Amino acid sequence: MSHMGYGCLMAVDRDHVLRSAAALLTRKSTATMDEVAKAAGISRATLHRQFAGRDALVRALEALGIAECEAALDAARPDEGPAGDAVRRLVREIEPAAALLAFLYSENQLFEGEQNAGWTRIDERIAALFKRGQAGGEFRIDLTPTWLTEALYGLLASGAWAVSEGRVAAKDFHHMIVELLLGGALRREES
Repeated sequence: MSHMGYGCLMAVDRDHVLRSAAALLTRKSTATMDEVAKAAGISRATLHRQFAGRDALVRALEALGIAECEAALDAARPDEGPAGDAVRRLVREIEPAAALLAFLYSENQLFEGEQNAGWTRIDERIAALFKRGQAGGEFRIDLTPTWLTEALYGLLASGAWAVSEGRVAAKDFHHMIVELLLGGALRREES
């Protein structure tokens, strides 16, 4: 039994290190591994045992970001009710992870070569929500679901950066993103 407890302890530590790293890197994307270790309250050697280098740390943060997005999608219930309401719920659920997504969005090494299959699953789920909105006559059909998905990511990242730099109030994040996205995506009556 005790060895299981130890495994859990290690997992908690790793999660704490990842969340500390995410908090630091989302404020200061150029932070060194020494700074990451200090923020997590561990030695550089301990950090290195968990993550061989910055690339390994960023890959682990990518996995965390994917998990947070998938959890947000599940919580947002994208197949229920009007698609616009589902988009509003999704932005609300994903908001706590927006700064991490903004950091990942700017990490070029994640987009070289083979894309993580997790992003593909998330892309497909969000695009399906926009497709559903188009099929139901809620969203305009001249903008592809793929573009609406990319636009949502871009707005989430921009919103997170604006909040972190103090240019936008955190309480306005949801309204800004939802209104700009849905205001631009809403289907207008043909005159």
